[in-house]
Amino acid sequence: MIILALDSSGLVASVAIANEEALLAEYTINYKKTHSQTLLPMLDEIARMVDLDLSNIDAIAVSAGPGSFTGLRIGSATAKGLGLAMNKPIISVPTVDSLAYNLYGTDKLVCPIMDARRDQVYTGLYEFIGDKLSIISSQKAVSIDEIIDEINKIGRETVFLGDAVPIQRDRIKETIKVAYTFAPIHMNRQRAGSTAALAIEYYKMGQVEPAAEHKPIYLRMSQAERERAERLRREEKGD
Repeated sequence: MIILALDSSGLVASVAIANEEALLAEYTINYKKTHSQTLLPMLDEIARMVDLDLSNIDAIAVSAGPGSFTGLRIGSATAKGLGLAMNKPIISVPTVDSLAYNLYGTDKLVCPIMDARRDQVYTGLYEFIGDKLSIISSQKAVSIDEIIDEINKIGRETVFLGDAVPIQRDRIKETIKVAYTFAPIHMNRQRAGSTAALAIEYYKMGQVEPAAEHKPIYLRMSQAERERAERLRREEKGD
């Protein structure tokens, strides 16, 4: 089984190729680049480096959301285009689940937090039971205070990771009542390698979809959609 994985859900652009035995290649950039310009060249590079004919892959995994609306559209469109062109299925991996999988094997509570703007984070709560990722609180968009309240009620030591950590670090320190740590730099952002590893488990369980049916998971309306809804509301009220 060979899985091609893509993640462009945030500032990070990441591409990986993996099979059941190893992560064969991973190319990750965490810099201010346009994903539409970098994702396919990154894919071409790692495929060339491992002498991979893309027609030999079994499925395409993509970090399907939540995350940046633009980034999700680019990642999903890339995965969908490749899937349609090569007649390969898509494995949609929730972004927050994939981020949590970076910390495979920890005995602590795992809390990814991604910046969702508007004083919210994309987050969830996870633990590892044996070699399986278990979802305690599924991914959602909430305030940092709401997820900290959940953690305080559970009462377990927690590891935080994600691009919202630098933004919310002080608030976490002020409100958390349990022991906590922040993941180190090599584990604290999205990685296509984690998306690929989790996708292999999904593939074994038959959790795949035809490329034509794939769509991102947004959780919230985009700014344009919110503005349109607000405009329609005002028009209905005669404002």
